[in-house]
Amino acid sequence: MEKVVYEIVEHDGGWAYKVGAAFSETYPSHDLARAAAERAASEQRLSGETTEIQYEDDKGRWRIESASGRDRPETEVEG
Repeated sequence: MEKVVYEIVEHDGGWAYKVGAAFSETYPSHDLARAAAERAASEQRLSGETTEIQYEDDKGRWRIESASGRDRPETEVEG
């Protein structure tokens, strides 16, 4: 099972959560950033419907895949 880690970091004059290289919006406090990360992490674990997704890969090509609504990652918040 895939594991997604939400890391709380100082960012842009405040605090944000970071997943990989992507940052959330900036929050004025560590506690608010952590609460937002906890919400996002819990929502990511929820099952849903199987659906088609489109995304741009690291080489700039658009991909289309089927995403199973039951294939949810394990999540963790650090920091």
